[in-house]
Amino acid sequence: MFILAVAGFVMAQNWNSPVDVLGAHNNYGRGCAGCHQPHGGAFGSGHHGGPDSGNYALWGQDASPLYGRTIAFGDGGRYVEVLPSSITGSSADIGGILLCLSCHDGSVTSTNMMRNQLYEQKIGLITNPAYGPNPIPTLLGKDGTAGGTGSSIPGNYNNDHPVGTEAAMVSFGSPMQGSGQGVTFNGTNFVVAPGSNYDKFVKNYGYPAIAPGKWGPQYGIQAGIPYVLCTTCHNQHVMTVYTSSTSSPIANDGGGKYYAKLFFMNGPYNPNVVITDGKSAPSTVQFCRQCHFGESNEANNTFTIPTRFQ
Repeated sequence: MFILAVAGFVMAQNWNSPVDVLGAHNNYGRGCAGCHQPHGGAFGSGHHGGPDSGNYALWGQDASPLYGRTIAFGDGGRYVEVLPSSITGSSADIGGILLCLSCHDGSVTSTNMMRNQLYEQKIGLITNPAYGPNPIPTLLGKDGTAGGTGSSIPGNYNNDHPVGTEAAMVSFGSPMQGSGQGVTFNGTNFVVAPGSNYDKFVKNYGYPAIAPGKWGPQYGIQAGIPYVLCTTCHNQHVMTVYTSSTSSPIANDGGGKYYAKLFFMNGPYNPNVVITDGKSAPSTVQFCRQCHFGESNEANNTFTIPTRFQ
């Protein structure tokens, strides 16, 4: 029984993808050039936006319709983000929000090659029946809903997770809902106190979205306070596999292990795991608990519920 248990644990750390790991961002064959033009940036793709077009990350889409726009995210538009006025500069919001929306807005920006249906759903990677048959949209500003308020661009962003400077990740020095649980922000990185409740969570799941991981900090910092970007939750270059690193290990695995994920999440995230006995926590729930730690098992004096990765 011990050998079988260990074998199962090892298998859970050696996931291999059933499809090309770039997935939806293969852009129906254009691949990397769908987002990055090696010559001319957006002008090399036939777009003619602002004069700085493509001067950051060789970006191949026209982001200029979003320059300086106001977007009101979440909870009736409570979290207001004013986008940068240029594609160049040092703001984390450029690569972390603006470039993402230049494809995923769909309201004032071109939809490019996007079909506005989740790629994983379209090719059959989602097997969990809870998702149902209806198309899941991928355009935030043109998702088929109405009622959005507070944005200077059309569409409904009130039903999207907040990002931007008002989507602060700390409250009184601790992650959202994590006060007194053993994780603080030192002005540069999140720091986990050994033996704390959050440390126990890290050993059970990890904290890849907010750890000083292999990408460096995945969040913006304003006035010493970190805030959420699109790239806090998503790694846009690998859709189906998360690889742990020594600087941001998963479940204290030491790094270099492979886990199932979908939706380009920045950490293990397997929506196809169905749990009916309540005796383990799916990686989808654990991912959110990195910030929303108040809803974790560890924050509620429950330490024997393991993470179910695969």
